[in-house]
Amino acid sequence: MNAGRIAPLALYQEVAERLRQRIFAHELPPGTWVDEQALAADYGISRTPLREALKVLASEGLVTLKPRRGCYVTEISERDLDEIFTVMALLEGQCAADTARKASETDLIHLRSVHDELERAAGSNDIDGFFEANQAFHQEVQHIADNRWLTQAITDLRKVIKLSRHHSLFSDGRLKQSLAEHRAILDALAHRDVARSERLMREHISSGRQALAKVAARRDSAA
Repeated sequence: MNAGRIAPLALYQEVAERLRQRIFAHELPPGTWVDEQALAADYGISRTPLREALKVLASEGLVTLKPRRGCYVTEISERDLDEIFTVMALLEGQCAADTARKASETDLIHLRSVHDELERAAGSNDIDGFFEANQAFHQEVQHIADNRWLTQAITDLRKVIKLSRHHSLFSDGRLKQSLAEHRAILDALAHRDVARSERLMREHISSGRQALAKVAARRDSAA
């Protein structure tokens, strides 16, 4: 019996990824109306796979489908960010606690090597490099924690956070503060201190939200 060939990556998934990256790059800023006809023409596709792609992005919270009004890139309010970061702190705190319990010496060696990238980026005031190393550090903690449901929830929330127009590392002194927080988290993990690892990670996420709020306030006052 021929069960049929396995299809390659569905067209709508490729379209969803292209749109996702454009949204993250703010080529399609929050609040933007998504012109389905123009996008379909640009990509040389029919509107059917485009609409399927938009449904995927809607499920991730990146776009909002409004009846009879069309599709818009989701706008994230300060309240949204407060609520998202509250949940993120809980989830990432749990990951840190699990990592403190589960990490092998090899895991910790690799985590330290990722942290070294943070140190190098901070030393050269490389904000983009620090941001990438920061992402890698958190992803490695999640990998060691080895809870796919936690990881999926965190990944989904981080996608929504990317809709914010602001970057917390642009807050005065935030890069140095973030580095100190990472050092403390790494030390707690290395000492297998479950409670301290969880607390420090939660505080680290909360500090990121506070820095983001400062950036937003400064830009709003300058506008």
